[in-house]
Amino acid sequence: MILRQFLHTDPVAASYLFGCGGKASAAVVDPVGDIAPYVEAARATGMRILYVVDTHIHADHISAGRKLAEATGAEYVLFEGAEAGFPFRRVKDGEVLELGNVTATVMHTPGHTPEHLSLLVTDRTRSAEPWFVLTGHTLMVGDLGRTELASSAEDGARALYASVRRLKELPDHIEVLPGAYSGSVCGRSLSGKPTSTIGFERRFNKAFRIEDENQFVTAMTADIPPPPPDAARNRAANAGAKS
Repeated sequence: MILRQFLHTDPVAASYLFGCGGKASAAVVDPVGDIAPYVEAARATGMRILYVVDTHIHADHISAGRKLAEATGAEYVLFEGAEAGFPFRRVKDGEVLELGNVTATVMHTPGHTPEHLSLLVTDRTRSAEPWFVLTGHTLMVGDLGRTELASSAEDGARALYASVRRLKELPDHIEVLPGAYSGSVCGRSLSGKPTSTIGFERRFNKAFRIEDENQFVTAMTADIPPPPPDAARNRAANAGAKS
């Protein structure tokens, strides 16, 4: 297993390159900005980028996903329900992306956006059990992503509640690698520490630990952070809308 985390400050976001060094197979998740660091990281570790995945159609920044996929010959991946004006690899809930001895299982985790996905990653040279989960803007360290793009804030919160219930089924030792950290507009009480575990968040993340659905909805619809100023424009661009 090879894993690289890229932390960005403008916008505040986290991207990842991971894969199997032995089989020279990698994926990049939620790339931001210049694609050169991802290309160089793949070259330095002797891996070919097979998949570029966006966990959702972003609104806080312009994704580098399609540009990176085109430059490397990788497949650009979104969840099958994403509404985009360009061809992409449509993955389903439960689908497995093969990266040599590493696998990434798609989990549909809507709420932040309807098409949001997470990736549950296993290194079969270590164990048949998953090692970490890439959670995008669903579960972050200290909070959950704000709900948006639903018919109502309540609908988005109820979708997020269902996603949280799925993530809570994961063992405590599973590492959480989120798509953002403190300073991002996509959450309220985010930590500056960009990694955690399911067990730590289960105990100390106030939103993640709420069990009652109605209480959860109330908490997630109170004091929702405002969207970024260019949110609608960014999401439209990332979805391939013509200007």
